[in-house]
Amino acid sequence: MTPLYTARSPVARAAAWAWVAFTVLNLLDLGLGLTGKPARDATGAVMAALLLLGCGIAYVLGLRPAIVADEAGVTLRNPLRDVRAPWRSVRRVEGRDAVVVTFAQADGAERSVRAWVLQTSPRSAAKAEARTQREAAKLPKGAATALKGRTPTMFAIDQLNEIAERERPRSDEDATTGTVAWSPVAVASLAVPFVLLLVVVAVL
Repeated sequence: MTPLYTARSPVARAAAWAWVAFTVLNLLDLGLGLTGKPARDATGAVMAALLLLGCGIAYVLGLRPAIVADEAGVTLRNPLRDVRAPWRSVRRVEGRDAVVVTFAQADGAERSVRAWVLQTSPRSAAKAEARTQREAAKLPKGAATALKGRTPTMFAIDQLNEIAERERPRSDEDATTGTVAWSPVAVASLAVPFVLLLVVVAVL
């Protein structure tokens, strides 16, 4: 499916990639001694395991989270779980401080899930609205009313509702219920370096 709308956190992704680069440089330093003697001992192994665990955290918190909408439905990639809701299963897309998707489950009940990305604190929302109002003051009369409350979160909600309204009647996906599943890659990215760390510490 071709994504029609994708939302990620540029700041979180930049921080995650910065940590990955930091890890690569430090692993090279530990193994090759770029800035001194190589640390190919137990201490170096512990440091390497901690760096890799940090990469796992950077992945699940910075690189993985996203909201992806396509012709068939919407996917919320949260740190450890994936939510997939076909448009025919979506009941509501709403929220103020975060995007919340409510969808039908296989048992007939409704379930609401918050997206990890685009969460906005009340303070940040107030700042964003004040900034929008300052910008709207430069536009023709009435723009301030139209732009009121247009935080990134609200913009994403509007976009998802527009896509849902447009795509729901002709969705070719048979499923009419949403699913929530653990991401094996996300879990492994944390579990593997954590187990490695425990093993290294145990043999010290």
